[in-house]
Amino acid sequence: MRFEIDENLPVEIVVRLHRAGYDAMTVPEQDMVGEADQHLAEVCRREHRALVTLDLDFADIRTYVPEQYSGLLVLRVARQDKRHVMAVFERIIPLLERATLTKHLWVVDERSVRIRGTDGDAQTP
Repeated sequence: MRFEIDENLPVEIVVRLHRAGYDAMTVPEQDMVGEADQHLAEVCRREHRALVTLDLDFADIRTYVPEQYSGLLVLRVARQDKRHVMAVFERIIPLLERATLTKHLWVVDERSVRIRGTDGDAQTP
């Protein structure tokens, strides 16, 4: 699985994904800092990368239809400090092996992962 890590997230997420055996790049690595959401989404679609972001706009399934992407993973956290974001993200690494992100939207918070896709909605504690 391939990931694109938005500019609003710690670069350590890339390191963690690499350690887990995934291909991951950051928005800054691709010189896309400040690009419009639509452009970022199109690049992710073209490169078959799942987007990981704090930007709640990507959770709007009318604008970003999950089935059109290699995955949308939106972190909806109470605090956005690096330590907290990394702790929440760390919880989902094992889930990447058990659940499908491709063509799905995952909204991740401190207590659960809500998964939305063509096969309906699911929630994981």
